[in-house]
Parts: sequence; C-alpha cells; structure tokens
Amino acid sequence: MAVDMEKKLNQLVDRLKKAHGESLTSVILYGSAAAGDYDGKFSDLNILCVLKQVTPHELAASTPVVRWWHEQGNPSPLMLSDEEVRGATDCFAIEFHDIRERHRVLYGEDVVRNLEIDDSFYRAQVEYELRAKLLRLRHKAAEALADSGLLRSLMSDSVSTFCVLFRHALRLVGVEASFEKRAVIHQAQERFGISAAPFEKLLDLREDKIKPREVDPVPLLEEYMKQIQVVINAVDGLEK
Repeated sequence: MAVDMEKKLNQLVDRLKKAHGESLTSVILYGSAAAGDYDGKFSDLNILCVLKQVTPHELAASTPVVRWWHEQGNPSPLMLSDEEVRGATDCFAIEFHDIRERHRVLYGEDVVRNLEIDDSFYRAQVEYELRAKLLRLRHKAAEALADSGLLRSLMSDSVSTFCVLFRHALRLVGVEASFEKRAVIHQAQERFGISAAPFEKLLDLREDKIKPREVDPVPLLEEYMKQIQVVINAVDGLEK
C-alpha cells in the first residue's frame, strides 16, 4: 500500500510540475498520510498546492491534473497562492494548524514549517465547524431514518470529522491532543465529560470490528448527537 501511495504522489508532482512550471512554489502532503498513518480504505491523500498566483489560467492548467487525482479516489488539492498562505491563517486556523503539524514536502519550499498562525478567530472557527457539521448530520439523518444501512453509513462516515474537530476543541483548552481518533475521544471524555461509547461503536463499525446488524442506528444517533452538543457547549463557553 505504501508503494502504491508513493507512486501516486510522484505522479501527482510530475503532473503539477508540467502543468504549472515555474509558477509552482510547493506541493505538500498533509494529514494522516504525512504522519505514516495512511490506510487505503479510510485515508485521503490531502495535498496543498501553492502557486505564485491562482488565476483562471492556473485553474485551467490544473483541470486535467485534478480530474486525474479525483479518479484515484482523492479530494481536490487545496490550491493557494503564496500570498494566501501568508495572509489567510486567521480564517483557516484549523486547516493551517493541521497542515503545519503533520506535513511532508513533496516538491519545492516548506512554506508552512515556520508559518505564524493567527488564532484570532480560532475558537469561533472550531465552534462554527462543529455546529455546521452537526446541522449537516441532522439534515442527512432526517432523510435516512427509514434506511438503517444508510443511517449507519452516515454516522460512521462523519465520526472522523468530529474526531478532528474535538482535537481542535481540546487544543483550545490547552490539552496536547492526540492525532489518533480513539485517543482524542478519550481525551474529550476526560476534559469535556462526554461519553466515549457512541464514538467507539462507530469507529468499531467503520473498522469492521462489529457487524452492522449489531448496531441499532436510531438510539445511537440520539446519543451521538447529544455528545457532540456537549463539546459544542464547552467551546461556546470559552472566553471570546
């Protein structure tokens, strides 16, 4: 699997270099794959592509590369200009913290290693993302309540995102949060008083440690949303 990942990354860099030439400042892998925690079943290959500028010309040049990258099962590269990397840390504090802490330079400059991240709106961004993801979960669940399989999938697909946001909630209260999902949940249990049970069950389901028929999705959804709200309330209560 690691060999396959490296092959894909090398191909991506080659394609980006051909597409953008001297306009390409750097290509950076971030997230679990950059930390050696890549799982082909669950993990995405998250890429930051930094260009001298991002205009319709650059977007057109990147179109075939992005299309090919999607065909490999990966999300679109995050395309930013040099100026945006330096100036957008206040409104993208979550993303830049994640990138700075776990990244690997595939090409060019390491533009994030010494990046000063402006945390002015960090708390607000964490709360916003938690609330937005909970609202999305509710809306999707309303459409899936009659379909147990779909409801289970909806929750198991979302648990990774909430683990990430819980990690940032923990950072806000001074906890050195883990990047490992189960460890984050237990840290949140200790710091915020949540129950780890619904998250553990969804991670077990996601990792095929339990069978779908062993999970009654509607009561699980109720408890899952309840615990997410506990963390939202804790973040909302922090000094603004």
